[in-house]
Amino acid sequence: MTELTYPHVGFTRTGRLPSGYRHLRYRTRIGTGEEVLRRTGEAILSFRMHRAIGTRITADVDRAATGVLLTVGIGPLRAPCEVVWTVEEDDRIGFAYGTRPGHPATGEEAFLAERDEHGEVWFSVTAFSRPAGTFMRLAGPFAVGFQHAYARLCGSAVRRLGTVGR
Repeated sequence: MTELTYPHVGFTRTGRLPSGYRHLRYRTRIGTGEEVLRRTGEAILSFRMHRAIGTRITADVDRAATGVLLTVGIGPLRAPCEVVWTVEEDDRIGFAYGTRPGHPATGEEAFLAERDEHGEVWFSVTAFSRPAGTFMRLAGPFAVGFQHAYARLCGSAVRRLGTVGR
């Protein structure tokens, strides 16, 4: 790992989010079956989900892998991040990135596709964050609202990408 701006690396993987941060948990149903899980997972890992909502992802690789450095761009904002974990299992596919110096927030955000025991595929965003500087502190509730809207947009995009051809 490079220089991350928080000590709780990997906590989004366990679901035990640290205190002292704002928490975000978003979950939406995508569809049913192995093919939907595979397509949804690939859209997440390849950054296609992010790009489908207009987010600029700059990375040296085309797929999330632990240790990959990336910049997430939305409008004029540029946010340096690092992929801190990935998972590609039979029923779980996704990754999380953590904040690096220069990011307006500090924390971690995970994007995950999971298939439950009934074959239903769910997309979730789990995050913890707090302002890293004056800009985010001043943004206050607008920043929180933006993060929730971003999660919903990701859910809509991954639903389209995960169910194409069905």
